[in-house]
Amino acid sequence: MLACRGPSILAREASPVLRWAEGEPGCTFSADEDGLYRYGFWTDDLGIVMAVDADELRKASSRTEPTFAILLTVRYRGKGWLAIHPEEASLEFVSHDHDRHPAISPSNLTAKMQEDADALSDRAERAIRKHPEKSQEEEGALQDREKSIQAVIEFVKSQGLVATRMDVSHSQASGWLFFSAKSKWIRNWKQQEEFILRVPLAKHIVEFPFALPPSKGDLILRRRPGR
Repeated sequence: MLACRGPSILAREASPVLRWAEGEPGCTFSADEDGLYRYGFWTDDLGIVMAVDADELRKASSRTEPTFAILLTVRYRGKGWLAIHPEEASLEFVSHDHDRHPAISPSNLTAKMQEDADALSDRAERAIRKHPEKSQEEEGALQDREKSIQAVIEFVKSQGLVATRMDVSHSQASGWLFFSAKSKWIRNWKQQEEFILRVPLAKHIVEFPFALPPSKGDLILRRRPGR
């Protein structure tokens, strides 16, 4: 297993796979008060930090379209340039037959969510026509669901990681990666889930093996607003 710090990540003689490993030089981990676990991987050329919500398993299942979200931040420290292609990233659900999903582009995800919202509206309209006496109740529930979906759509549009070219003048990129959490292999979450995030950078792949929670029974206590 390679240490995180070593020759330039862009050097031809470097291994094509660089893997985060607890305790290795250049590899960091923190459980922060904002409720995120952060895994850092640092080389001479760049730093890459993946962050995942401590409550992501519950959130992924509760979303209208089951989706697993990971926050990725890349800091480029080289003198040339580095391209980031989010759609090339993948998430392996190790605990579910190693099912591996590519990242969903923000535009494709929002389009699917809008389709779901439209289908929800159609179902509500049919229910109202069938039971007009419940129209007020149905319309109120529909408005609440549509408002929630639109808020998520706006978040994905504004916060999703997009293809970026980094250089000296543009040395940092940050945004969310989204992965489908629905397949015939993914069923109920286990007490502790294992994953591998793979992010291609240049001719290399940076791998982040992680678990939720990192230790069984682990819990982050979020700081309350204003404290």
